[in-house]
This record gives sequence, structure tokens and C-alpha cells, in this order.
Amino acid sequence: MGKSGVIIYDFIISFMWVWSNFLIKLLVNQILGIDYQPKAEFVKNSLSVINMFFFAFLGKVTNGGTYNPLTVIASAVSGGFAHFLFTVGARIPAQVIGSITGVKLIIQIFPGIGFGPRLNVDIHQGALTEGFLAFAIVIISLGLTTKIPSSFFMKTWIASISKLTLHILGSDLTGGCMNPASVMGWAYARGDHISKEHILVYWLAPIEATLLAVWIFRLVVKPAIKVKQNVKAKPE
Repeated sequence: MGKSGVIIYDFIISFMWVWSNFLIKLLVNQILGIDYQPKAEFVKNSLSVINMFFFAFLGKVTNGGTYNPLTVIASAVSGGFAHFLFTVGARIPAQVIGSITGVKLIIQIFPGIGFGPRLNVDIHQGALTEGFLAFAIVIISLGLTTKIPSSFFMKTWIASISKLTLHILGSDLTGGCMNPASVMGWAYARGDHISKEHILVYWLAPIEATLLAVWIFRLVVKPAIKVKQNVKAKPE
């Protein structure tokens, strides 16, 4: 299917991502009725890890289909200019439209169920929080791809636990999103998707942090990993 197939996969997977996270919360809070109980967090976090494994598997079988603009930006800056334009002009819009479509359907079927993550601190603290979370997860993802590229289970397990930990750290401040497209879906439903807070905190800060993480990884981390690997490869 080529490039058009990747765009379609991004749309579908982004649609599925917002639904999967909503269904996890619905299951824990309303169907099981264990919200605010100690075991609620354990169940929710366990389901979240399983969910991330499922979407990692989807990304593998679709040859790169994903729900997160930060993921494709990190790979786009490592490719050519044409690849970067395709990512910014086609893949990210597909992810955003998929997220918006998913959220709109959720609200139509479950009216009044909720309105997604919100900024609970001032705009500067929110931008720093989302920027730090994005920087951390991009560095971790790049390190895993470089160090254990062939181990799907181990790479996904470490990435999932890392994302979950970072999400918990930022959940009370910004929602701990690390996904501009998903936040855009809920912000569009609320009507504040073009506000200064949304653009700065959930788009500019994580994208700038992603670019910084890629640059630092290229400059510092990747050479250090290669030197370490070369030392290990030398015979005694």
C-alpha cells in the first residue's frame, strides 16, 4: 500500500488508541466499580501495559503505523527532507484526525463521560512538564531501538513501564500525555484546541523536547553506545 497505507494505518491506530484508553477507564470506574480503591490503580496500570503491547504489535505488523506524532517526528528528523515533509504534512494530520474522530464518537455514544486531560498548573510549568516527559520517553525509545533492536518483548516491556511511570508522574499536572494527537482529540471536543495553553503545552513543548532528545542522542548517547559495543567486540 506504500505511503497511503501508512497514512490509513496511522488514522485507524490513532482512532483505536483513544478508544482503548477510554474503555480501560470505563471498565475500571463503571463496569467493575472499583474506582478510588487501591486495586483500581493496579488493574488500570496492568491493562495499560497490555494495551501498549497490543499497539506495539500493531505497529510491527503495519510496518510503522502509530498513534503518536512524537514517534514519527523522532524518526523523520533522521531521514531525508522528503520524508520529513511526508511526516509533517500527512502522517501527523492523519493521527490528529483519527484521534478527533475517535473522541467525537466516544462523546456521541457516551455523552457527559468526560473531557480528557486538562492543564492543572500554570502554562509554563505545564510546558516544562510535558517537555520533560517527552524528552525522557524519546531518549528511552531511541536507546532501546539502538541497544536491543531485535528483542520485541524486552523493548516493549521497558518502553511500556517507562511510559506508564512518566504518565503517573505527570498525570496530576498535565495529564502526563506525551501524545499531542490524543490530547488534540479531546481539546477539539472541548473547543479549546487553538488556545495558547493547548498549543504551547501539548504541541510546542513536547515537539521541541523531541527534537532536543534526538539531537542529544545523536551527539552524546549513540556514540557512547557504539564505543562500548566496539570495546566488547574486541578479542581478549
